[in-house]
Amino acid sequence: MNHRTTATETAYFFTNLFAFCTFLFPPTSSSFHFKNFKSSSFRVCRMASESSSSSSSSSSAAPSPSSAIDFLSLCHRLKSTKRTGWVRKDIAGPESIADHMYRMGLMALISSDTPGINRDKCIKMAIVHDIAEAIVGDITPLDGISKVEKNRREKEALEHMCKLLGGGPRAEEIHELWMEYEENSTNEAKVVKDFDKIEMILQALEYEKEQDKDLEEFFQSTAGKFQTDLGKAWASEIVSRRKKQD
Repeated sequence: MNHRTTATETAYFFTNLFAFCTFLFPPTSSSFHFKNFKSSSFRVCRMASESSSSSSSSSSAAPSPSSAIDFLSLCHRLKSTKRTGWVRKDIAGPESIADHMYRMGLMALISSDTPGINRDKCIKMAIVHDIAEAIVGDITPLDGISKVEKNRREKEALEHMCKLLGGGPRAEEIHELWMEYEENSTNEAKVVKDFDKIEMILQALEYEKEQDKDLEEFFQSTAGKFQTDLGKAWASEIVSRRKKQD
């Protein structure tokens, strides 16, 4: 039968082991060393207990079933809201916000490992970077809304969604990932910003081919704006294929 050793039992074991060794090989200042060891043992016990408590707390801090379903139901709008740029260009069956984020997640998943870049974090960031649009919609520069006002609306929407999720570590993670992306403050944010543009011009290339559209403006709007070597390489490949398509 398996027996799970508790932190208290572990501390007790090492305390007695130390006492036995002290008996066999008396140190020159045993009282000092034993005092430090005993104190250390109690710290180990306390830390293990706190770790167990923290683990239990983290688990219990997960969203309740009610909060999770409320949050996911709101996110349904990401699946049903079409990307504004394609609607304006009269694209038949335009992609949704969720479609866009999903392929960005795949981009992060298949991208090469790069020193200083946490690929798993990029995947998560891609999934949440447009999540506030479930409430505010897909606001574009042609909507006449300033960047400051757009950011304010989206941040307010995000905070509402995090509260809907019940707060806690999951909501905090979503909030932090979204803020990093908006502020372009990390290497991961720069990669995902590039993925955002890459997904758009790849989609533009596909619509041009499938629906005989001229979507040059989307390529012009991203030209020279890629921040990473990966972004530049993938964008170059898309542009090269477009030229061959012509």
